[in-house]
Amino acid sequence: MTDIPAALAASLTHFHGPEGRAFLTALPRLAAGHLDRWDLRPDGPPMHGRCALVLPVTRADGTPAALKLQIRDEETEGEPTALRAWAGDGAVRLLDHDPATGTLLLERLDTARRLAHDPDDHRVVLVIAGLLAHLTAHPAPPDLRRTLGDVARDLLEGTPRALPRIPDPATRRLLADCAAAVREVADTPGDRLLHWDLHDENVLGAPRAPWLAIDPKPLAGDPGFDLWPALVNRFDPGDVRWRFDAMTDVLALDRARARAWTLARLLQTSLWSVENDRAPDEEWLETGRRLRP
Repeated sequence: MTDIPAALAASLTHFHGPEGRAFLTALPRLAAGHLDRWDLRPDGPPMHGRCALVLPVTRADGTPAALKLQIRDEETEGEPTALRAWAGDGAVRLLDHDPATGTLLLERLDTARRLAHDPDDHRVVLVIAGLLAHLTAHPAPPDLRRTLGDVARDLLEGTPRALPRIPDPATRRLLADCAAAVREVADTPGDRLLHWDLHDENVLGAPRAPWLAIDPKPLAGDPGFDLWPALVNRFDPGDVRWRFDAMTDVLALDRARARAWTLARLLQTSLWSVENDRAPDEEWLETGRRLRP
């Protein structure tokens, strides 16, 4: 019987409601079925992120691996597609996949060696930039359904509805500026394979590489859209411009375009907040202020 961590149960219920509760009910049976199907033996305590259970396992041939069980949704359904395309270049390797449930069998990484444990903020940003250079060098597979073009269109359609719900005029002006920046680049959204959520908690060490990315929420688009997590992770307002310049240098990006797509991320997160009757995050707004031309 697989033990479900209480924090995972709370998170799934909070973020996914009835669907999360149904997934929790099915999770022990789902785990047991895949352990049997792929001839796996558990060999460590369960781990979890916000919405996925990860079981350390050993394959029949003695190879260590990790069984990842998660809800299939718009963000997670592209994960196996991206991992196959990357084929271990900067990211964890996919060993097997069950399309019916979205369950993944992954290369086992060193969970004790996390980039989040490194106290040097600048070194962390440069590691992430180096991984993004590998990941975004790959073209997005044709069957990847999420695209930055669709994201940009939704942002531009949603902004006029959201702005009147924001009481602070300075915040309204900032988000209107973000929408204007998105409008300038929306017709050329890019075709690279993006991770979308590469911050220090999603980078682990491995025997074959110093650092590898995990847990992508992939989409096709411009690499500038992938800079945001490293800009707001370990937030330091005085460091925002250094981080942006360092990452655009490593990835050899046009800074004006990268800035526009970075402001698109601010707009995206802010619209989500407004839709859920919350004020946009002040740290994120300050990041946008420091990048606005």
